[in-house]
Amino acid sequence: MFSGEVLVAELQSMGVTHVVWLPDSTLGAWEQALDAAQGIDLIRVSREAEAWGIAAGLYLGGRTPLVIMQCTGLFDSGDALRNFLFDYELPLFAIVGWRSSLNPAATDSARTYTEPILKAWGLEYVAILQPDELPRLKEHWNRCRQSEQPGVVLIGEGRL
Repeated sequence: MFSGEVLVAELQSMGVTHVVWLPDSTLGAWEQALDAAQGIDLIRVSREAEAWGIAAGLYLGGRTPLVIMQCTGLFDSGDALRNFLFDYELPLFAIVGWRSSLNPAATDSARTYTEPILKAWGLEYVAILQPDELPRLKEHWNRCRQSEQPGVVLIGEGRL
């Protein structure tokens, strides 16, 4: 989609202090750049549900975290998401890899159910399906921060 260096520059311009993540094979290509990023601490988790709690603690401690995971991890972390985003009303933000979304012929259920699940949770989201759409990340981030609401950016995965 786009390089880790391009993503890091965008996150730095957004003021992100921590990336809490469990990457997939596509998003994992950003790891080296994130690990080397000045001003951004990379926190690796073993389960996606952990990411929400760690991001919540960072947010409550005055930091500016961003969660990164694949859509299947989002599905798996639903209870933690419910707690931190809705019960505690924390405006956490996530980049979610949208598995198989760039392959219209894919019958992958993860591709099929990602948007309906985000809609069922009432989460504001935008999709980035082309590299030149990266500015949508910062635009959506700013809207969510101004309204103090959680948000998600779906990053298209698969082949065009």
